[in-house]
Amino acid sequence: MNGFWGNLLGLGDKLAAHIVLSASAIGLGIAFALPLAVWASRSPTVNRIALGFSSLVQTIPALALLALFFPILLSLRAVFGEDLPTLGFLPALLALALYALLPILRNSVTAQANLDPGVLEAADGVGMTSWQKLRLVEAPLSAPFIMAGIRTASVWTIGAATLSTTIGQPSLGDPIFAGLQTQNWALVLAGCLASAGLALLVDLLLGLIERGLADRSTFKWGGGLLAVAAGLATALAYQSGSKNDDAIVIASKQFSEQYILARLIGSRLEDAGYDVEYRDGLGSAVVHNAVASSSIDISVDYTGTIWTNNLKRADNPGRDAMYETIVQWEREANGVRVLGRLGFENAYAFAMRADRAAELGVDSLEDLVPVASRLTVGGDPEFFERPEWISVREAYGLSFGETRNFSPTFMYNALRSGEADVISAYTSDGRIAADRLVVLQDPREALPSYDAMLMLSPRIADDEGIAAVLKPLIGSISVEAMREANFAVDREGEGKLSPAQAADELAAKIGL
Repeated sequence: MNGFWGNLLGLGDKLAAHIVLSASAIGLGIAFALPLAVWASRSPTVNRIALGFSSLVQTIPALALLALFFPILLSLRAVFGEDLPTLGFLPALLALALYALLPILRNSVTAQANLDPGVLEAADGVGMTSWQKLRLVEAPLSAPFIMAGIRTASVWTIGAATLSTTIGQPSLGDPIFAGLQTQNWALVLAGCLASAGLALLVDLLLGLIERGLADRSTFKWGGGLLAVAAGLATALAYQSGSKNDDAIVIASKQFSEQYILARLIGSRLEDAGYDVEYRDGLGSAVVHNAVASSSIDISVDYTGTIWTNNLKRADNPGRDAMYETIVQWEREANGVRVLGRLGFENAYAFAMRADRAAELGVDSLEDLVPVASRLTVGGDPEFFERPEWISVREAYGLSFGETRNFSPTFMYNALRSGEADVISAYTSDGRIAADRLVVLQDPREALPSYDAMLMLSPRIADDEGIAAVLKPLIGSISVEAMREANFAVDREGEGKLSPAQAADELAAKIGL
């Protein structure tokens, strides 16, 4: 429990960011929903369109909605300039505001539609203008119902805001995603309880405002509103006090190796006197675009990922030729500096349990072909959309009975439990040796190399001070050392380390 309480108490900055984001999204949702509700109450056509659109938005998974705003904002840079943020607060704000729109709009329209016609006629009879009728009659009568919609939207938004981690916005999703990937369940629990507790507290305060409006009690609704305002002000003060625009922002993708390497890089920079921030749990495509746009300063990426995802290449010219091509392309096309290769490769590789492979007589991808139709293959969430999978499938003519997506952590558990027969493993993963997995040979070389590279954004590409601090990492990490560090984080029970602890051990092992 000490680990749990320590994790919970260390979430102050994430909680503040979560509160500011959620409150901003709800506020923006209210600002759009209330005028739209008034218009919709006076126009059946607007009513149908507005409710139809907001209902459509609700059918889109929150994670997908958040991700969609990244390419939208990236394309808008041609209009608004390179300073338009594409990651972090802005896309999260826009997506969550859309998500909050429906309950507020629906309750507001319903409240307007169910107002007593006699009261409205009386207002007309005494000569009220439309604005006076709205302000003095319709708004007070509708307010309790509108607050009910705001309560619902607030709970939804606070929950969905945890997903903003995936697009680089700090939130209470950070400990949840990090804990899931590193099997640190105390961290997951701390993030979940903090998010749930925040939602319950906000619902309680908004409920007080709702009851105050219904009872015409200024004390109730005023007290609730004051408490909400005080909480938001505290979060803003905390966030502004801890914000550092000069900090070096380091990204990590959604698996343990990335968390470890980010902390390894960050610790070297901190020792050299730099301020550091982390953006954990980002998607692969998001990371590269974020570095290219200087939304993120430093990342570790892989040659095969850049080769297939960004250069759209399906050929395999060899490790060194691939690396040199990527270095030149990054410099010319994006202004990104590839500082060098870290010394190990983390390639995709298909793996099976040794007993299952022996039972089926499988040693290579070619051996899978006649039995694949009876097997289930598991991959990480993006694998089956990646060019590597298409290349392997076409090179060998593989057709599996079922494909299933798992997070990287649970993918190995699925193989262990028999829910998957084959998985798209990572060659630097310590669980390959720990679980005694068989890595299937790739005789047709359908899978490209995946050398880990240190990438610097255009903002710091010419900073030789940063480059000098990080150059000792180049070529210094063997695949054996990386596997050991990864397994120290991924293992369960005794000996399990946090990414920061594993990074310290890795630094000692490689002589830094």
